[in-house]
Amino acid sequence: MVQFKPSKLLRPDLPTEHDLPSTDGRPVDNELQLLIPILLRGVLELAWCDRDDWFLGANIGLYYEPKTPAVGPDAFLALGVPHYREGKDLRLSYVLWQEGVMPLWVLEIVSDKPGKEYGKKMRLYAELGVLYYTVYNPKHSKRDQHDVFEMYRLVDGEYVRQQGMPFWMPELGLGLGVARGKEYLLPARDWLYWYDEAGNQYPTKDSVIFQERQRSSRAELSSEIERQKAEAERQKAEAERQKAEAERQKAEAAQREMEQLLQKLRDRNIDPETL
Repeated sequence: MVQFKPSKLLRPDLPTEHDLPSTDGRPVDNELQLLIPILLRGVLELAWCDRDDWFLGANIGLYYEPKTPAVGPDAFLALGVPHYREGKDLRLSYVLWQEGVMPLWVLEIVSDKPGKEYGKKMRLYAELGVLYYTVYNPKHSKRDQHDVFEMYRLVDGEYVRQQGMPFWMPELGLGLGVARGKEYLLPARDWLYWYDEAGNQYPTKDSVIFQERQRSSRAELSSEIERQKAEAERQKAEAERQKAEAERQKAEAAQREMEQLLQKLRDRNIDPETL
């Protein structure tokens, strides 16, 4: 993790997140700037459900100086901070002089409006010391001549473009890449997903629910097949029992007829044994 060391700023009179604006008042430009960060956070909630040392901020302000307005990444990930702070409300903003840890990764999603993702914002994150910077350009606009997915790593104070997708970030223990999926009941489209070191995509909540429903359906189908099989066996056994019962009754009827015939012979003083 990257420690934030603003020695001049660590004073008790500094503003907290409750003193600072929690929003810049500007709405996001499109739904993806909300849905993708929420999707990524939900995946980590599953993948890191046993960890409490991370925080993924989604469309909240990141304050790096007390008298400077917050920067608003679409998403960022910090390690070594409480996921939920005990005894406190949810974070209104991420205030560096309170948290003491610089995010390791920042995401910016390109919208239809120029957002300086490849210029001013990139330079700022580099100055702050954010190790990884991802720019996702879903529409691949001709305006900027950039790729859909671009990953940068901080090297000697400057961002250097990295190759490969999904791209593995060892300091985070995560890979990131683009893949087609169906999320939030929307038509299938490309989304950002987290990956493990072997390149396996971490499941989303929707995919886990779908898999559980499939597993449940398969279990119900298997149970129904077993029930039908057991019923068929029961019916077969019942048919065998009824057949055996019919044979028994037939044998008893034949025995009664024989006894009646023998009795008639005896009634006529004829010994059946002499016949």
